[in-house]
Amino acid sequence: MNYISTYLKGIAMGAADVVPGVSGGTIAFITGVYDTLLESIRRVNPNLITIWRKHGFKAVCEHINLFFLLSLFGGILTSILTLAKLISWLLDTHPIPTWSFFFGLILVSVYHMMKQIEHKKIPQWITLLVGIAVAYSITEVKPITMDATDINIFIAGSIAICAMILPGISGSFILLLLGMYAPILGAVKSMQLDVIGLFAIGCLAGLMTFSHLLSWLLKHHRDTTLMLLTGLMLGTLPKIWPWKETLTWRVNSHGEQVPLLQQNLSPFQYETVTSNPSQLILAIIMMLCAIVVVLGLEKYASDNNK
Repeated sequence: MNYISTYLKGIAMGAADVVPGVSGGTIAFITGVYDTLLESIRRVNPNLITIWRKHGFKAVCEHINLFFLLSLFGGILTSILTLAKLISWLLDTHPIPTWSFFFGLILVSVYHMMKQIEHKKIPQWITLLVGIAVAYSITEVKPITMDATDINIFIAGSIAICAMILPGISGSFILLLLGMYAPILGAVKSMQLDVIGLFAIGCLAGLMTFSHLLSWLLKHHRDTTLMLLTGLMLGTLPKIWPWKETLTWRVNSHGEQVPLLQQNLSPFQYETVTSNPSQLILAIIMMLCAIVVVLGLEKYASDNNK
């Protein structure tokens, strides 16, 4: 049952990772698997050869928590392969309710993170402000254009995975900034195994290096690190604000026009500027649904740990 539960948490993480602006790391933290995930990944290193020689393959599996990793990443992969089309469709056809749900998800996640921080002193608050500034700066960066070459796909994977395991920074949004979001999502939709495999190798390389640093920070400077991660989450809120006006457009790799620069509007300004309904009531309901989902996951994880 624990592995089934972990698999379902992986599905939730994968669904979040598909959306530019939402991080699978946020879901991992909410569901209580974040520390276990980092520690398990950190243990995948050359020392495993020594453990294998002395104690056998079973000891290696136990050391790295292999079945936990397989369950979690199996859920993430299942979600990405099955939900990519659905989430893309929702963002295209029902953007305001969809973004409202994710906005509520981030808001309640900030509340969840703040509860984990024991000491909130001046250094921690400064770190929070740094996190907000960094995340907001990233969201304001104009997308660049990278050709979908083998080396660029590998580099994109190694960078995006670092963001994916950080609560608050969206790996999908990093791909968007690199100009690689459409090629990677398109490869997933059309099952281009060569592109998916190369991207996965890049992810693995980035994961093996970055997880060591993050795991060390959480062990030795937990409160400060959590404050930084909370700041990263707060700094991305303007990016996923549901009501936007598109100022400029760009043509993606498929020849389609997609937003390049956008500005946030109030729901009432949105109706005036765009002549479209703000769907304010539905947006509030979706935000509340996200809050209920997160609090439910938090209670489930708490009961499960007990």
